Amino acid sequence: MFFFCLFGAVDFSFAQTLTPYCYGIASSADGSKLVAVASYGNNGEIYTSTNSGTKWTQQTNAPNLNWYSVASSADGTKLAAGPENGPIYISTNSGVDWMPTTSPSTFWTSIASSADGTKLVAEQGHPGMGPIYTSDDSGLTWSTNNVPSLAWEGVASSADGTKLVAVATTGEIYTSTNSGGFWLRRAATGLFWTSVASSADGTKLVAAWGIGGIYTSPNSGATWAVTSAPTELWDSVASSVDGSRLVAVSDDLDTSNPGIVITSTNSGLTWTTNTGPDFSYWSSVASSADGNKLAATPYNGSTIYTSRTTPSPQLSRAFVSNNFEVSWIVPSMNFALQQNSDLTTTNWVTLTNVPTLNFTTLQNLVNLPPTNRTCFYRLATP
Repeated sequence: MFFFCLFGAVDFSFAQTLTPYCYGIASSADGSKLVAVASYGNNGEIYTSTNSGTKWTQQTNAPNLNWYSVASSADGTKLAAGPENGPIYISTNSGVDWMPTTSPSTFWTSIASSADGTKLVAEQGHPGMGPIYTSDDSGLTWSTNNVPSLAWEGVASSADGTKLVAVATTGEIYTSTNSGGFWLRRAATGLFWTSVASSADGTKLVAAWGIGGIYTSPNSGATWAVTSAPTELWDSVASSVDGSRLVAVSDDLDTSNPGIVITSTNSGLTWTTNTGPDFSYWSSVASSADGNKLAATPYNGSTIYTSRTTPSPQLSRAFVSNNFEVSWIVPSMNFALQQNSDLTTTNWVTLTNVPTLNFTTLQNLVNLPPTNRTCFYRLATP
């Protein structure tokens, strides 16, 4: 059967009660593996889930620190977490074991990862001032660059780790096209930037203004435009890999106007305000590659919330090295590639070719030998 997208207003549902004050959350490409970090009086914890947030496991091998930021590779095996006062820690086995890196001990406000987990970028900043650090060996070693020390608050990476974008609470936006080797100042708007997200190719960006609106860029940060999102205390944004589906959460502390969740299916052109728990002041949000699985953490509680909508992955085709290549964005549900030589029949055959993950585009790829007969392809639930 075909699945058609039902992504519109999403409903965040209860996931599980954890340690209070979960500040950061990250997701694998398919949304099945999640990692959340908590900060609670120097006794913060790290939690992971392998079933899209239905059940969480405390990773006891992680030190008890005031965790603030976290990032994940596309397959969810390589993780990086930053505390409020300490070095960045990494895991290579989905959070079971953690080891400190050679990064400075400081307040790590934001971390981003390439899809394969080898390239990392981390910010030292708000509420203080600091530089941006990058790593090209999964966090084993770190280096700085030409970017100035600012109150950095958000950073995002393209899937291959080459295109980076960083935002500061002092209004600056910087981008890099060589994995942080050199940074270019893009904007100095005076806006209180709090978060930024990127499409897989690094061209479509979305940034949250902490005391205003949501901005998008269609050209890797060269120009920015305000969207129709309402004026809120926006705290975190996330994006699908194609940049079409966006989500933003606010942390308005006014109990008469609690934090809200908004989503867009057209790159921020229009937004939908979604239902959620009452009086939640959101701190972080994460998205699967297709934008159909979301997870959010509130400031004022110990519950992580998740949302799921039905994906409708679209097939793309190309000829590569004399082979017929079929590809689709990594879906948040299991799909099988099927083939039929006649659309008037129901003789669909499930192909046994195992898809490979393209870490640059975050798409599943299947290479098929050329054939002289007509063939049709579709994705269906197994």
